[in-house]
Amino acid sequence: MKKILLLATGGTIACKPTENGLSPMLSSDELLSYIPAARELCSIDTIQLMNIDSTNMHPDCWLQIAETIKDLYEQYDGFVIAHGTDTMAYTAAALSYLIQNSPKPIVLTGSQRPIGTDMTDAAINLYDSLRYACFDEGSGVVVVFGGKVIMGTRARKMNTKSYDAFSSINYPVVAMIHDRGIVQYIQPVPKDAIVSFYLNMDSHIFVLKLIPGVSADILKAAASFYDAFVLESYGVGGIPEGPKYDFHEAIEYLIQKDKTIVLTTQAIFEGSDISVYHSGHVAKKEFGVLEAYDMTLEATVTKLMWILGQTKNPKKIRAMFNQTIASDMLSQSF
Repeated sequence: MKKILLLATGGTIACKPTENGLSPMLSSDELLSYIPAARELCSIDTIQLMNIDSTNMHPDCWLQIAETIKDLYEQYDGFVIAHGTDTMAYTAAALSYLIQNSPKPIVLTGSQRPIGTDMTDAAINLYDSLRYACFDEGSGVVVVFGGKVIMGTRARKMNTKSYDAFSSINYPVVAMIHDRGIVQYIQPVPKDAIVSFYLNMDSHIFVLKLIPGVSADILKAAASFYDAFVLESYGVGGIPEGPKYDFHEAIEYLIQKDKTIVLTTQAIFEGSDISVYHSGHVAKKEFGVLEAYDMTLEATVTKLMWILGQTKNPKKIRAMFNQTIASDMLSQSF
């Protein structure tokens, strides 16, 4: 019987109703009490790391999760993290960079309704996650939700209430979980891989979603507070230019301040290609901005946090960002 560690962090799955709305209150052991069959599946230990609404999740929490897994990694065959859905994709992406090449599965899951309510999806999601954590072919950081196993760097919450909340963006699902078993399509990490842990992050990342009429001056104003900037542009990645909204001037200002700039797209699918149009082409050619290509915003942001936690050298930042990690970007994109 495999030995699995359940790490509870709060979220909807652990909520109870209060006078002021749902609030995380259930412990990790209480979560398991709703799925007694899990004890027949594997040996389970539990740790209550925190009990928070996932809107309050923070990079310090990611480091706490990663450090806990690092300290106990040799004692368990797999790990399950019960988490709120709102920031689960960020946590999954962050852990994909903090814990790389894990031959053991590290599974994040949660629910759209509390585990103690009628018609909840919590029990099946938690049980499926424990099944995948025990699965001989399971590996890497993944999200298990609604019967799908999704790479941690490719997960995104697409629905606010529906049980089919998460999708795999620009990448196939790793596996599907059915009543009769697990059908795996992709091996996230080879079983002979050697895991690497990182416990540093720089969370000084600024994300600006462009809208028609937004002033580029906001970037200059933010330069004193942030180390890297992610610009969510339109379509394949055009950047506004001209006398009234000159983002090229603002980008040049940030580059002179040794800031890292990454261009991405607001479109969810297919990714960016900023060289297609003149405005994006100039920004990439003249200023050397980085491009997120088909990465999710969650992966883009947390990858920058991880990189800047390791180095501030511009050449190293560029090389590390353009390196495919945990299938976060298609290598042929660049």
